[in-house]
Amino acid sequence: MGKHGKKQSQRQQRSYGQRSSHFSPEGDDFDESEQYPLTAPSLSTPNSSLANDGEEDVGHKQQEDNQQQKNYQNPSVGNIIPSKFLLYQQSVQSPKGDVSYLQKFFLMYVGGRVPLHLQEDFCGTAFLSTEWIRADPRRTAVSLDLDLEALRWCIENNIDEIGVDRCSRISLFHGNVLHPHKAKLINLNPEDYIQKVAHGDGEDHHIQDATAKTSLDSAACFNNGILKKDVRLPARDIVCAFNYSCCCLHNRKELVSYFKNVLDALSKKGGIFVMDLYGGTSSEHELRLQRRFPNFTYIWEQGEFDIIQRKTKISLHFHIHEPQRKIRHAFSYNWRLWSLAEIRDGLEEAGFRSIHFWIREMPDTKELKSAEGFGPSRDALYEEVSSFRQQDAWNAYVVAVA
Repeated sequence: MGKHGKKQSQRQQRSYGQRSSHFSPEGDDFDESEQYPLTAPSLSTPNSSLANDGEEDVGHKQQEDNQQQKNYQNPSVGNIIPSKFLLYQQSVQSPKGDVSYLQKFFLMYVGGRVPLHLQEDFCGTAFLSTEWIRADPRRTAVSLDLDLEALRWCIENNIDEIGVDRCSRISLFHGNVLHPHKAKLINLNPEDYIQKVAHGDGEDHHIQDATAKTSLDSAACFNNGILKKDVRLPARDIVCAFNYSCCCLHNRKELVSYFKNVLDALSKKGGIFVMDLYGGTSSEHELRLQRRFPNFTYIWEQGEFDIIQRKTKISLHFHIHEPQRKIRHAFSYNWRLWSLAEIRDGLEEAGFRSIHFWIREMPDTKELKSAEGFGPSRDALYEEVSSFRQQDAWNAYVVAVA
């Protein structure tokens, strides 16, 4: 998405993206230019549970496992190479699990009402937002990202899949989370979409299907000049920044500024901000981990760690099994690895009234550098903690209550 290694003046590591990935012949590695794309990847497996989850969540978890297995079975068809965005969604993201956690956190720390209005910052392909609005017709989602290529892919795929009725409840914005009021609305024009797909019957149904596949993309307007500050939106019950995206913010001033923007977006009746973070001794040195899926392998490559600036470079690679292709540096990030204490202090300075940490220990990376997967064991649970002894690797949810 972000291309040519350009850095934004606000240091949010994104760019507009003018070209797609390319693929090398079998046996060769394609090395794409440095990118700052999408949301960042999570080291955790999808579908992990919070401590003390009930039987309902076990069933939900099994249902999601089955759905993911179905999705993984054939990401490429024939000689058609799957999009890097599709591979990312399948190997990194777990929107059903995230939605479940968000609801739990809201009811636990706010309560009194059902959360309906979500804002997904650093949304990439807005995979989480589209999942959010599926389950309840009252739900709305606001999705913001600086990467135009990811947003286009979102419209052609994720938005197109949910249909006209639901797309009217999601608002996509192209812009920087540090300056959200300047973000531009992407007008999906559902009325145009309806007109374009409401033709053809009988033997012409295949024409209708083909038209429907591209109609949302053609109906979308990326340059309508409508700014977020001029759009009337419901106050958000939940704002989230997942997949370690806050590591794209490199200094405390940016971090606190972003947290203040989040607080402004949350409902005055009470709301939560949820972000995730990774850490541990293994996060501060070079590391290469891989996780195998039925038809591709996902590789996390971690560069040298600067202990003074606390910065590192992360690259994601995909090795497709059939046909055999490698997408090297499909996504790359320059990150500032924040500590949990720094995040807590920044949230408190921004004005949040309480901060909670939910942490899960990850497997020792020295024993897991090459395996079928590098996520947590099936028994690993997130637990709320006030202190936590350093480990080789851990993942955390940070929940800030407005």
